Amino acid sequence: MKVLGISCFYHDSAACLLSDDKIVAAVQEERFDKIKYSKGFPYYSINFCLQKAGITINDVDYVVFYEKPYLKFYRLVLDHLRSYPFSIKNFLRTIPEWLSERLIIPLILKNELAYQKETLFVKHHLSHAASAFLVSGFPEAAILTADGVGEFATLTYGYGEKNKIKMLREIHYPDSLGLIYTAVTTFLGFKALNGEGKIMGLAGYGKPIYLDKLREIINIRDDGSFHLDRKYFGFNKGNRMYSQKFVKVFGKPRKIGEKINKKHYDIAASLQKFVEEIIINIAKNVYKQTGKDKLCLAGGLFLNCVINHRILEETEFKEIFIQPAAGDAGGALGAAFYVYNNLLNNKRNYVMEDVYIGPEFSSKQIEIALSKNNIDYTIMLNENLIKFTAQKIAENKVIGWFQGKMEYGPRALGNRSILANPCNPKVKELVNSKVKKRESFRPYAPSVLEEKATEYFDLKQKSPFMILAAGVKNNKRNVIPGVTHIDGTARIQTVSRETNLRYWDLIKKFEDITGVPV
Repeated sequence: MKVLGISCFYHDSAACLLSDDKIVAAVQEERFDKIKYSKGFPYYSINFCLQKAGITINDVDYVVFYEKPYLKFYRLVLDHLRSYPFSIKNFLRTIPEWLSERLIIPLILKNELAYQKETLFVKHHLSHAASAFLVSGFPEAAILTADGVGEFATLTYGYGEKNKIKMLREIHYPDSLGLIYTAVTTFLGFKALNGEGKIMGLAGYGKPIYLDKLREIINIRDDGSFHLDRKYFGFNKGNRMYSQKFVKVFGKPRKIGEKINKKHYDIAASLQKFVEEIIINIAKNVYKQTGKDKLCLAGGLFLNCVINHRILEETEFKEIFIQPAAGDAGGALGAAFYVYNNLLNNKRNYVMEDVYIGPEFSSKQIEIALSKNNIDYTIMLNENLIKFTAQKIAENKVIGWFQGKMEYGPRALGNRSILANPCNPKVKELVNSKVKKRESFRPYAPSVLEEKATEYFDLKQKSPFMILAAGVKNNKRNVIPGVTHIDGTARIQTVSRETNLRYWDLIKKFEDITGVPV
């Protein structure tokens, strides 16, 4: 049984191919077309998945899309009508995309890929839910999803048992934590879909002194749900997501490239704290309603590592699983597993222990590429390579580390990574200014030997996907200042020998040289 899941047309386009209950391959389109958060139809990703399996599209039994376009279009038209005449510009901009792409997916599959069979569609948040629960390894668990908006839903919760999923409640647009987060992100001078992670880093430098103002415009109910006052937002009215009334409350918005000041730090801190509080309340309510002691999380909001760790620390859930490709890319994977496990009623066997499921290159292919581009290279035995690289990192060199299969999702997890010395207090400024060329406040993440993680971090469970931000132990903050954020936390990747032996060996060799397993 071959099932191909796809996501596209908004952001994080991707494809995932299952052969029975195993992932053959999964990859985001941005890895091929080099457009960050690429939204185009994932031709390259689909082609890679088919080539990896050694099949053609005719061998695929089901193609499944990660949401229901007609239901989403219905919501969009309603919203445009309610916002008329302010929405006319957005209407004229988006409708051609709907008519030429988003409403004719089966026709695109037929014309572009010669796919002749039936195309299936799974609701957006159900794809998210499936992407977490069905690969978690938990026999049963509560499920919580949250993002900007799918068809109508912006946040859902329910539970999974065996191979079935039951959603209990949905919160609908325009009440959306994801859209609130994005609106404030743009207010602070960062791009939507690109800057939300920056706000999480920015928040560590501020104080949440604007919490009361946020509570005035977003009403939180006793059960943890919420309702926002649309007068402060302009989700479908022009070119910005916040209104003039929002500006009157929070002051002049920051322009892109403008210097960041204390007010910006404090607004970011207030937003982060506010969203954390809401999610914690909802998670506690989900625990009460489901009675499950394990929780699965997915949707773009749960790329927020600080929120995830607070759920683990402050609720009664004993263990959580977060889909590492929590955004829309993970929807392709979730839709495929939902069809295979839920609709076709197949047992669950696959457990997502790593995300090394993308393209890889042989030594010969790498040699040809280097030679063709006149790049000097040296071939080393693996043991010598590990020793050489660990020594260079210990000497404060910055290393590009490329090996094996590419990671699925947004995190670099030791196969396509930039590596540096966490013991160097100036390493963040070095990598931000000279390599990544990004804002100075942006932190870097530690990769730590799984068996040594609790010696350095206040961590309750493994974190193989770099999606939990736990505290750095007080006696270790001066040891690894390069990865200790200003608030004393770090976004941790625990590395095991079983899932990435070569990367584990590199960290172990670095520990042999420096005494630090990070």
